[in-house]
Amino acid sequence: MSSVGRERLDALWRRGQEFLGCELALMGGAMTWVSERNLVSAMSNAGGFGVIACGSMTPDLLREEIKATRALTERPFGVNLITLHPMLPQLIDVCLEETVSHVVLAGGLPPGPAIQKIKAGGAKLLCFAPALALAKKLVRSGVDALIVEGAEAGGHIGPVSTAVLAQEILPHIQDVPVFVAGGIGRGEAIGGYLQMGAAGCQLGTRLVCASESIAHPKFKEAFVRAPARDAVPSVQLDPRFPVIPVRALKNAATEDFMETQRRVVEQFNAGELSQQQAQLAIEHFWAGALRRAVIEGDVETGSMMAGQSVGMVKKEEPIADILAELVEQASRHLERHAA
Repeated sequence: MSSVGRERLDALWRRGQEFLGCELALMGGAMTWVSERNLVSAMSNAGGFGVIACGSMTPDLLREEIKATRALTERPFGVNLITLHPMLPQLIDVCLEETVSHVVLAGGLPPGPAIQKIKAGGAKLLCFAPALALAKKLVRSGVDALIVEGAEAGGHIGPVSTAVLAQEILPHIQDVPVFVAGGIGRGEAIGGYLQMGAAGCQLGTRLVCASESIAHPKFKEAFVRAPARDAVPSVQLDPRFPVIPVRALKNAATEDFMETQRRVVEQFNAGELSQQQAQLAIEHFWAGALRRAVIEGDVETGSMMAGQSVGMVKKEEPIADILAELVEQASRHLERHAA
């Protein structure tokens, strides 16, 4: 590895290193069922920053997961909480009681009391910014860092690409560190976003096939085989029944979801279902589907959440090797630019 390139890399992401408290300013994306104690601790032990995906965990389960992760690493890691979780205040309490250093709030505009509670408890707070206006609002509210995640990411996505969001937000937010996420699969992209002003980056899809990931072998195999174009967002058939877009690999469940929407809309139009019943029928389609795919290996009827960078996942390998490759690529990219 070029010393010039690595020195340049360290200079560009120093702010991210210092904020996260780790060697590499690379965060692990919070992926439900995947980002648990094994992957999170491995990410942190390899020099990055692991993040537990709380998802729908109860406070007791989250506490258990934090303790189990801490037993596997002495390095910093964070916890991602969903703002719509009905027990959000109690989950924040758990993070603070367990002295988690960083909390990420995701899944909607973070409520003021949650921001205040996290800040008062001494943890650093990161939030997602899907637009410049919201980024500025979050900074004013006291958020310590922002994550800019584009539509190329896996799971729940917004409508704007990472490349556009980065151009929109990075030049205008200097008060707090900004991490870029969504569709990042190689180090050259990391180097480019750092040159644009990012403090670091977040990766999810590239880490699914890490050796330390507990994802089912069939789930990993599907990632290795899939080209970028197979990671597609879910489609909404009727504007009366909103569907929050989720990017995942195409499979039989993708078609079944479309058919379910058609059937439910027909039942609503025929007066057989109320609007609320119809909406619930659509929303409940995916209940348990992610676990079926990730844990049980049901790659046909399960939800295969994946970002478009899945096309750059070529094999199962240790997370340390993945990070080393990304750092090498970023360093060489920066060396070329320095020359």
